[in-house]
Amino acid sequence: MARPIGILMVCMGNICRSPMAEGALRARLEAAGLGERARVDSAGTSRAHAGQPPDERAIACAARHGVAIDAQRARALSVDDFDGFDFILCADRTVLHDAGIRKPRTAHGQVELLLDWAGVGRKDVPDPYYGHARDFERAWSLADAAAEGIVERIRQGRF
Repeated sequence: MARPIGILMVCMGNICRSPMAEGALRARLEAAGLGERARVDSAGTSRAHAGQPPDERAIACAARHGVAIDAQRARALSVDDFDGFDFILCADRTVLHDAGIRKPRTAHGQVELLLDWAGVGRKDVPDPYYGHARDFERAWSLADAAAEGIVERIRQGRF
């Protein structure tokens, strides 16, 4: 079997969008019988929440969709991630910029917007942190659409 593709979901604090995106992708991969084809993780461009679980609202939102993310712990994006993962998928353009400037020139990981993999017109997953439950639902919906697109790419071998 080929080496699993490494996919890292990245947002600012690694407590809302990227943990939900990681959870959505893991769930979709398992449902499709492709769990062994990808290695999935998440990180944040900020170290502010390192070691903390996802935001309670993100945990509740994912749980409403049958996905448990409460065991995840926030961590900061590291230089090693750019060689440890094939794709670093960023929640929004600010995160994309921040990750892009940290990427070493020789690293092979591709830094891209998460929603470029979703086939939706919107480019950013809005940060729900200062919002309400409906904002977390919107972020979940977009992350899940991206997860669906990623699973389809893996199924078709398009990388």
